Amino acid sequence: MRETIYQGRILRLEREDGRWEIVRHADAVAVLAQDEQGRVLGVWQPRRAIGARTWELPAGLIDEGEAPHQAAARELAEETSLAGELRLLTRFYTSPGFSDELVYLFEAHRLRPEHGVAADPGEELALEWRDPVDTWQAIASGHVATSGVTVLGLRHVLARHGPNLPELLREAPR
Repeated sequence: MRETIYQGRILRLEREDGRWEIVRHADAVAVLAQDEQGRVLGVWQPRRAIGARTWELPAGLIDEGEAPHQAAARELAEETSLAGELRLLTRFYTSPGFSDELVYLFEAHRLRPEHGVAADPGEELALEWRDPVDTWQAIASGHVATSGVTVLGLRHVLARHGPNLPELLREAPR
């Protein structure tokens, strides 16, 4: 037996069998983009849920009737005014213990300017290209707040360093 406890715009809270609380959440996309220097593109934005600004990969919800790659292209354009060739890296559940939110992580190649795409009204975004190693260390030390999808994207970038990866990811100073 399943009952709806709350219905919102992007999520629904259900109770199943009188015991399990489950968040039904809209699926989302994120885009990993790098420049010629190897820097990763992210957006700073205030996140009310944690009361802090985060640096995250460009990301957003998949609109009804939209395919994940279309949503990724749209989000990249809306948040960064860029377009590119998109390749799906992976998809994963953000927290399957209580939520069904599925995130598709794409990598963007051959970036180019994308004009004429309006940002979402009300979003407060500031773009910043960052060095992946410095960013990893800033996240590990608690100086930068971020999301799990951003951590996964950074690990993907850093894994290209092969055997040097453990040294690059040494514990950051506290």
